[in-house]
Amino acid sequence: MSGSLWLKPPTTPLPAQLPLIPRPRRENAPGPAATAATPRPSTGDTGPVGGTGETATDGTPTGDTGGALATDPIDELAERLDGFAAVAVHPDEIAAILESDGMTDDHIRLTYGRADSFTLAEDLYARVERRHPAPAAPPGDAWHAGLAGCLLRGLVFALPGLAYVLAAPLLAGEPGRFGLPGGTVPLLAGAVTGWVWNQALSHRAYTWLGLGDRRAAARALLVGAPAGALAGTAVALATAAPGETPAALFAAGQSLYLAAATVLLVLGRERALLCALSPLAGAVPAFRWDLPDPVRAALLLTALTASVAFAVAVLRPGVRRGAAGRGGPPRAASLPYGLFGLGSGLLVLQAGVGDTLVSGAGAVVALTLSMGPAEWLLHRFRGESLSRLRTLTTAREFRRAVTGTLVLCLGGYLTVLVALTLAATLAWPGAPLPEPARLVTLLLIGTVLWLGLLLQAFGAVLSAAAVCLLAAAAETVEPAAGPVAAGGAAAVLAVLTCVLLVRPTAHRV
Repeated sequence: MSGSLWLKPPTTPLPAQLPLIPRPRRENAPGPAATAATPRPSTGDTGPVGGTGETATDGTPTGDTGGALATDPIDELAERLDGFAAVAVHPDEIAAILESDGMTDDHIRLTYGRADSFTLAEDLYARVERRHPAPAAPPGDAWHAGLAGCLLRGLVFALPGLAYVLAAPLLAGEPGRFGLPGGTVPLLAGAVTGWVWNQALSHRAYTWLGLGDRRAAARALLVGAPAGALAGTAVALATAAPGETPAALFAAGQSLYLAAATVLLVLGRERALLCALSPLAGAVPAFRWDLPDPVRAALLLTALTASVAFAVAVLRPGVRRGAAGRGGPPRAASLPYGLFGLGSGLLVLQAGVGDTLVSGAGAVVALTLSMGPAEWLLHRFRGESLSRLRTLTTAREFRRAVTGTLVLCLGGYLTVLVALTLAATLAWPGAPLPEPARLVTLLLIGTVLWLGLLLQAFGAVLSAAAVCLLAAAAETVEPAAGPVAAGGAAAVLAVLTCVLLVRPTAHRV
């Protein structure tokens, strides 16, 4: 939960340029000078220009026509506009193309024998056969993310949990406040502060990336990441009681890591972050054997130093002058994303409050690892919805297809969450199997998180943040009401999702 789960919106393509309608020029047509020297027929002339001037009684020219019938200019125009007229759903679209090219009604009457652009457009619409091929998905679609990359992100979300295993003996002390182990309060306060700050910072940096300005995104991270680390450290130190200094120092390192991880994840350097976290694999033997305290401290400091070093290296473009010369998006627009980070973070912490420390830690590990598959399923839902938008022709068909995709993606995520929970339970020495009631509560919290992330990806982040915050507040005030609060939040978010995301307009980019 590094605060960088905000999904990037894809870059909106520019609208296609309207076609230029070429004006056909007759062969051997006189130039401008010759045209000016050639006398034009008077209004009373009845003979056609270039003919013999003789007409029959019914008005049909009797002069020499060169042995061939003249080509209908409307057929020529229809041939030139075939690609655009074939995909038009109404003649007015063709009329707009004609008018944008500067065709006046006088020109249309003289050249094509129609009263105006709308009459000519109706004729063209009738002459050209309708063809509406379903366009293929654009290459490099941002919503078709690879599963391997999302699983990698889920792994780097969960690996920092091993730091708590390494630091547990270093933080051991007297029982703390609120019935929690010593040092828990500063650790939680620093972590929640980092989640809120980094979620908002990630949104601002991703907004710059969406505008195509990577240097400005790096500049925003260069300023915001250290500020977030200082804020988390200050909160942890302020909430530390006497005797909780080791926990406060660990919380300071935790805040620094969250800032560095946010930089690397936003800028797409997941592999670098994985390399930086590799020393934490030394915590695996600590599940069964006791490691010396110097070894534990060395592994923690090595992982933290490597994370910060990689983050500093990728922020070099942001140091250059003029990297963020524009004003950029308003900072207030990132506030709802920070609130969503607060609500989702508190829900994850509530899921970790179990009858035993082991069962609670297993739930947190499962939720954290599931963020990788969750992100991939979010991309999958968005990509499938865009495909349906291109291929389906009625709103009812689209609603049915999107609802089915939503059910499949949410069901797939909950299945993965159950599998990860069971795997974490079996891998953790001495961990009991989760009780059905706790498993149901965990699935409800997972539903809230996934639907909240989905609404956030579609811009309805304020609603998702409000629901998550209310559910987290209810669980904090009355822990026994956790299943009811999580179930109510899941139901509200499900209704909001069905109301907002079954509309085709919500998916247009």
